[in-house]
Amino acid sequence: MTKDMSTGKPGKVLLGFAFPMLLGNLFQQFYNMVDSMVVGNYEGPNALAAVGSSFSIMMLAMCVIIGLTNGFSVVISQYFGAGKMQEVRRSVFTSLVFVLCVAVVLSVAGIALTRPILELMQTPKEIIDSCASYLMIIFGGMVFTCLYNVFSAILRALGDSKTPLYTLILSTIINIVLDIYFVASLGMSVAGVAWATIIAQAVSAFACLIYTMKREPMLRFTRKDKGMFDKEILKTMIKYGLPSALQQSIVSVGMLAVQGLVNSFGPTVMAAFTSGNKIDSFATIPMMTMNMALSTYTAQNMGAGKPERVKEGYRFSIRFTLVFCLALTAIIYFTGPMLLGLFMDGTANADVIRVGTEFLDVVCIFYFLFGLMQNSFGILRGSGDMQFFMLCTFLNLGTRVVASYTLSMFIGYHAIWWAMPISWGVAALTGTLRYLSGKWKDKAAVTAEETAVEM
Repeated sequence: MTKDMSTGKPGKVLLGFAFPMLLGNLFQQFYNMVDSMVVGNYEGPNALAAVGSSFSIMMLAMCVIIGLTNGFSVVISQYFGAGKMQEVRRSVFTSLVFVLCVAVVLSVAGIALTRPILELMQTPKEIIDSCASYLMIIFGGMVFTCLYNVFSAILRALGDSKTPLYTLILSTIINIVLDIYFVASLGMSVAGVAWATIIAQAVSAFACLIYTMKREPMLRFTRKDKGMFDKEILKTMIKYGLPSALQQSIVSVGMLAVQGLVNSFGPTVMAAFTSGNKIDSFATIPMMTMNMALSTYTAQNMGAGKPERVKEGYRFSIRFTLVFCLALTAIIYFTGPMLLGLFMDGTANADVIRVGTEFLDVVCIFYFLFGLMQNSFGILRGSGDMQFFMLCTFLNLGTRVVASYTLSMFIGYHAIWWAMPISWGVAALTGTLRYLSGKWKDKAAVTAEETAVEM
């Protein structure tokens, strides 16, 4: 069901839209955590390190598709906010065709480049074969992952955040059951985790497809609609989607560089970073979800010619984020070792737990900076201020990579986590200053004047 976010109380609208997305993102991250928990407990720290190192490579491909679909959803949201339903329909059809083509390219390239990238990242010999096995399976099923992400982005752009949640819950349950069956019962190790992920993603993708075609009449396409592919709309969508995809990809390349530094310190630090990073990623999901909700909210209101309403939403999201971060910091700081123990036997892997706890103790204190950064990113992306959005993201990434490698010469592997809050602070300051300047108001794909003429 679609939702108009240009009316109603901003806080209530944002939370109502964000909550289903939050549950969906938590479920998605949860089944990523289950992958690590299962291999860590049944196969040991080396298998856990293999999944963590492989995940950073998989995310390079994923970031391309997520970046494209996020950018495309901004255009679809703005057309929807302006009431231009024919353009919405054409945009959806065009995005589906384009994303499927990109998925095939990513799948072929991923399979061909897996081993060279692993070697470039200094992956230890004892886990490189496991990493390669995991990635070959993941890239082979990339089309299903891409289908789910594009349908989810389209539905969220139209204000429907519940359907992606329901399909993701189904996918999560399937993934967890298959993880345990493939790894614990069949002994398939890392390859079993990869197969569980692909099968679950395929179910989720087809569930979204079936729902969309049956419940959203304007998104029901047949062979007669093949002429709906619109090159001009594609150009507009690429204008918004490509910067987002490049931004996401460069971030992922930067994360590969960080992972390479992590790998250089050996399996213990790799396992600690993998488990600590899973907890950190899970903890920061609410801030990232507010970013996504604020982006759609901003896009629809800019399309409707209501920039002042965007400011009201931003002020609410800042208050919500700061209160949440305070509670989150306390929880992570006092429960870190216990949470890390979910991924492995704490007694047998005391060194891994100790290093992982150091990681969490550092980053959780600075979560408020991460929250401020995500709020500014939501405004910039939703308003279409993509160039400055990319600048902020590159500052975040560049600062993290440079700080990690530079500080590692003085404080060793501790630099890996201290670099994170440093980079958040730089990006948060830059993005907030851009918001305060008001220049983001002039970047929408659908202007207030166009909306007025259409009405």
